Amino acid sequence: MANHKSSEKRIRQTEVKRVHNRYFSRTCRNAVKALRNTTDKPTAEQLFPKVSAMLDKLAKKNIIHDNKAANLKSSLAVHVNAL
Repeated sequence: MANHKSSEKRIRQTEVKRVHNRYFSRTCRNAVKALRNTTDKPTAEQLFPKVSAMLDKLAKKNIIHDNKAANLKSSLAVHVNAL
């Protein structure tokens, strides 16, 4: 248990950030999964920019790694183009 006021505050801040990051990570994973499961090309072409922007924002805020975002975007682009 924390003994200092600053460490108690840090624990509170960390918990808030953890919940925030988990929410956006999960939302992004669901969006990627939805795009991967799409078999309709026009729908996939509409979803791709939104998912791509979502991945860029998560990478910018260090919720996911830059390379992971790039790899996901690349594989999703290949999927959309193959439809």
